[in-house]
Amino acid sequence: MPVLMITVEPARAVRVEFAKWAVRQTPKVRTCSPSAFAVPPGLFTHMPEALLIGSTVDGHPYRSPEEDAALAAASQWRTAVPGEPLPEVPEAAYAPDAVQLPGPEHRPAPAEAAPSEGEGAAITCDVCSRPFTTARGRDTHRRQAHPEAD
Repeated sequence: MPVLMITVEPARAVRVEFAKWAVRQTPKVRTCSPSAFAVPPGLFTHMPEALLIGSTVDGHPYRSPEEDAALAAASQWRTAVPGEPLPEVPEAAYAPDAVQLPGPEHRPAPAEAAPSEGEGAAITCDVCSRPFTTARGRDTHRRQAHPEAD
C-alpha cells in the first residue's frame, strides 16, 4: 500500500531551517524536488508553524489557523455552528422588488391553437376517437398508446 505524503515547498527564507528540521525527523522527510519536501501526515501536524508560514502545501498557499481566525473575526460572515440557530438576515440584504408582476386579470389570454387541416377540422385517432389539434399530435399518440395498431 502506498504511503501518502504531504508535499511542502517552504518559503525561500525558511528553506534551510526547514531542511535542518527535516533531517532530524523519524520517519525521514524526503525531498521530492530541489525546493519541495515529502512530509508524512503524522509529522506534518507536529511541524513548527514558523516553517510553514509562506510555504506551499500540496500546491496551495499555507494559511495558519491564527490567520484564519483573524480573517473570520474581521469578516461580517460567521461560521455556522451545528445546533445553534442561524442569525437573522437584515432586510437590507434583500434586493428591492423593482418589477411588479401583473396579476391574473392583466395577463393576456393564451393564443388559441389553430387546427392544421382546414378551418375547425378536428383530427381524431382512428383507434380510440380521441381528438387532436394536429396530425403530429395524433401520430405521436398513436405510436405510444396503440403500438399494436401499426
